[in-house]
Amino acid sequence: MEATVTRLPLAVAAACVLAMPASGENLPAKPAHLLAKLRARVEAVDARLDGLLGFYVRDLTTGATIELRPDEVFPTASSIKLAVLYELYRQAEEGRIDVGESTRPPLPRVGGGGILQELGGRVSLTWRDLAVLMIGWSDNEATNVLVRRVGMEAVNRRLDALGLPRTRLRRLMMDIEAARRGDENVSTPREMARLAEIVARGDSLSPARAADLLALAAVADEGSHFRRGLPEGVKAISKPGALEGVRCEAAWVDLPGRPYSAAIMTAYLRRDLDGEAAITELSAAIYDTFDRLARSSEYGRIVSDGVTAK
Repeated sequence: MEATVTRLPLAVAAACVLAMPASGENLPAKPAHLLAKLRARVEAVDARLDGLLGFYVRDLTTGATIELRPDEVFPTASSIKLAVLYELYRQAEEGRIDVGESTRPPLPRVGGGGILQELGGRVSLTWRDLAVLMIGWSDNEATNVLVRRVGMEAVNRRLDALGLPRTRLRRLMMDIEAARRGDENVSTPREMARLAEIVARGDSLSPARAADLLALAAVADEGSHFRRGLPEGVKAISKPGALEGVRCEAAWVDLPGRPYSAAIMTAYLRRDLDGEAAITELSAAIYDTFDRLARSSEYGRIVSDGVTAK
């Protein structure tokens, strides 16, 4: 479903474009107006982007969402690696994999990102080590080794069980022939944001394993344009993806008092740098809005430490 980008008066936009909490209670008027302004900022980015933008953000405190083409299918590029990571940990929970077991990645190795391609044939790494390389360095060979170990179909069955039927792992990383056949790794903004939430919560995992999963998923990828829109030190999951004409990112942000999940996906980009800039700009806009909501009273007063009330 493609969202209409016609600008609406803020009062109408607040009522129409925000998905309300599951309880059915409406957001108070002031926060709703602030979220409507965020929606307008998303529309402004969409209007000037020479490409296609999909956007989804969910307030994990109230359940409110802001959406633009939330169910449109986009290529995921490396963002799909979150699904591989979650399957690894679920199989570990089920006793099918020991993440501390060592393996020797075979030669030859694919390039396109990461460091395994630079290492010799005798290097030995644990499955968890490979997952760290996959998430923090977006290592394509580490990803392929993990996919072969857990099984591509197992990843997709898990996604079905999670209620993410439009998120598909269809090919290994750097498999250009598969991409030419149309076997692209895909998802939607809504499903990618939900996947980030599932990883952050560690659904169906023991507390210790869930904590380890979150620690690993939160390893910062220096290629994350979403993270560049966040203040330094903010705890977040932010997995970027990049292909020619495509930039995307799935995220979960642990903002105290107002955590949120998000996915920003672009395709048909005339200039890839524009997609990267859009992700950073929108990430900063989301954080700015949710940070004010987290620190404000019901009347909109923000009280910061060290400020004298008058």
